[in-house]
Amino acid sequence: MRKAIKHIFQVLLALSSLNAYSSKVDTVRTYSPSMDKSIKAVVITPDSYATGKKYPVVYLLHGYSGNYADWIKRSPSIKEYADQYDMIIVCPDGNYSSWYLDSPVKPESKYETYIAKELVSWVDENYSTFANRFGRAITGLSMGGHGALSLAIKYQDTYSVVGSMSGGVDIRPFPDNWEISHVLGPLEDFPDRWKSHSVVELVKSHNLDSLEIIITCGSEDFFFGVNNDLHQELLEKKVPHTYVSAPGGHTWDFWAYSIGLEMDFIYEKFQKRH
Repeated sequence: MRKAIKHIFQVLLALSSLNAYSSKVDTVRTYSPSMDKSIKAVVITPDSYATGKKYPVVYLLHGYSGNYADWIKRSPSIKEYADQYDMIIVCPDGNYSSWYLDSPVKPESKYETYIAKELVSWVDENYSTFANRFGRAITGLSMGGHGALSLAIKYQDTYSVVGSMSGGVDIRPFPDNWEISHVLGPLEDFPDRWKSHSVVELVKSHNLDSLEIIITCGSEDFFFGVNNDLHQELLEKKVPHTYVSAPGGHTWDFWAYSIGLEMDFIYEKFQKRH
């Protein structure tokens, strides 16, 4: 009898773990008019999803050499946040090395326009969303952290909440890394271009009062120094923001930890508006 009860308990425990979250994960094809091509994205809808209800959307960007499927493969717990916070999570493809910019070097690479304009329009047309800035947040890791902050600063009429995890928030110290020069041209030839595309410089030239900001970075990360510099710049400008530094490197373990903090932050800000 005890063995039978134990077996039933183990089966129930296994079933409960399988049903820990019941959000729906779709891989969709979106269209970019500016690049005239179809681009994949992962869209996670909560179990409660219904077309008669409106949902906030979090755009979650991948890092260098990654793609749209990185987050769902490497940190599948993000599905839980869609259910827990009753939100839609969109993981777009930013090409493996676009840096989420409209490249002046490669005119066929317009991932700033795609993410900030075309994808947002596509999601609002195909899902039941709060189709305004107060229902949108954007965050990402590494290259995606740079992309999220850069896009949110430039398109404050599109996003109201922004995050960055281990973001490459100043690209100038890394002229030979991660194919940045393929997107912007060599630093020695285009120093002003590199400066104007670095997040730490963007915060100097933009009013950020309309944005809710969270930044996380591990203390062993090679981007730790530039994130500290960004934090200090925001303090000097008296821009309210949350900055979290914790032990960790440029790893998925740290990003799995960070995404929990950032989703909590995003949900709290959404709650104040809806």
